[in-house]
Amino acid sequence: MVHHHRASLLQHHDQQKLDEEKQQVEEMKELRGRLVDYACHHRKHGHDALLLMLAGFAFVSCLLLLLPNSPFSAAMDDLLQLGRMRRCDQEMAPTPPAPCAGVPYGAVCCDRSSPRADLCVMRGDVRTHAASNELFLLDAAAPADERIRPYTRKWESSVMSTIDELRLRALPDPEGASANDAVPARCDVRHDVPAVVFSTGGYTGNVYHEFNDGIIPLYITARRYNRKVVFVMLEYHDWWMTKYGHIVEQLSDFPPLDFSNDTRTHCFPEAVVGLRIHDELAIDASRMPGNQAGIQDFRHMLDDAHRGRINAIIEEENAAPQASPAAAALAKKLVTEQLADDDKPRLVIVSRNGSRAIENEPELAREAARAGFRVTVLRPRPDTELAQMYRVLNGSDVMVGVHGAAMTHFLFMRPGSAFIQVVPLGTDWAAENYYGEPARRLGLHYIPYKILPSESSLFRRYARDDPVLTDPVAVNAKGWQVTKRVYLDGQNVRLDMARFRRRLREAYGHWAAQRRRQQSQPL
Repeated sequence: MVHHHRASLLQHHDQQKLDEEKQQVEEMKELRGRLVDYACHHRKHGHDALLLMLAGFAFVSCLLLLLPNSPFSAAMDDLLQLGRMRRCDQEMAPTPPAPCAGVPYGAVCCDRSSPRADLCVMRGDVRTHAASNELFLLDAAAPADERIRPYTRKWESSVMSTIDELRLRALPDPEGASANDAVPARCDVRHDVPAVVFSTGGYTGNVYHEFNDGIIPLYITARRYNRKVVFVMLEYHDWWMTKYGHIVEQLSDFPPLDFSNDTRTHCFPEAVVGLRIHDELAIDASRMPGNQAGIQDFRHMLDDAHRGRINAIIEEENAAPQASPAAAALAKKLVTEQLADDDKPRLVIVSRNGSRAIENEPELAREAARAGFRVTVLRPRPDTELAQMYRVLNGSDVMVGVHGAAMTHFLFMRPGSAFIQVVPLGTDWAAENYYGEPARRLGLHYIPYKILPSESSLFRRYARDDPVLTDPVAVNAKGWQVTKRVYLDGQNVRLDMARFRRRLREAYGHWAAQRRRQQSQPL
């Protein structure tokens, strides 16, 4: 029995040692996998992962020095072969062409694989017929009849029902068409460049949706044409063109067409109906032609779009009538103070009216000034010119605001700037996915500030143990209307400055580090 017990113990000890070695190997494989994934991801998205990779190598190398005969050495050999690993190669493999990327002449192709948007391509003799909301492809290789609502939220039936539906028809023999078919017999206007057809309806009027559902997908879809494209708009709005005309001009050399109100027959060699969309306020460079145009390229385009108008605004300000002596003295004093503040980082508070307002906003401004910032409070109105917003935010170092559509303006910040988003109760997921992660992709230093229940106005309306305060996830699970009523439309915030001060210090520290790096670079 004793020998059997000792043998059992020895067997158990050997098995335990073997299990420990297996566990070490598995842990090393997991570490290797995470490092590989990190390197591949950041190679894919154009980031420099070298420092973190070197840190990982250093960590593993230390383990090897301590445990020279351990299973870690074999795993390290694998890790050093990152460039040859199939896992990474799969990440870096060329992205296959998008569906309908190579449509032959005389054909119609519709890509309905995306949950976000449908897109159809017609190539050949394409003609518009506004009266019947139709596009015709004449002398087609085969008959086709497709319908599409060219808007990028196809999973939302309520908003999609407001978008005009287009019928796309391919006719091999136009002369044999039915008498009821309104086939255009001639071209009133013939274009020698393609058309991109899309809607400016839907949630237009909300700046987040204007960029996420419209402007960025338009950039994704049209950039490949290098401005040699005509935009054909459904639900055309004059105000939309007034607001975004400078951006449209960067994507097309031609005036846009109001599809519904232009009764002429326009003929194109190709028509793309609908827009491609990648993610929330994002552009996946690997899915763009040449794998080159990402969200930072979009940001450069915004610079180009607004530069001319911003220069004109500055000239208008300089040409303003001379002020009275007293006003001139005050202006001189302000200029002197501004010059003294020029060495300070610029922080912009994007103010909100109505729900999710910062109740102690003046206190926030004072606290930011004490932290060393030159503070501007930006109160955008529906008629605020986009170039004015761009001018202020493009020239700032930090943007602070409460979660909401106005946070879309982080796109106007220079890469390397800081973005502090105040996250009210019940908005964690939306704040991260709609603004946090997209801001990181743009190259901003993103700083979320998740409020405590005591910082919400809901704290004064609900009992301390109410799920509205203690379990927002469960409340949100009751549906969008509940979320909207309780958390989006029903709360304001009062920041705890003792807590928020740490975010201000982080933003200031980030600015200071950026500045030191810039000053250390040779001219």
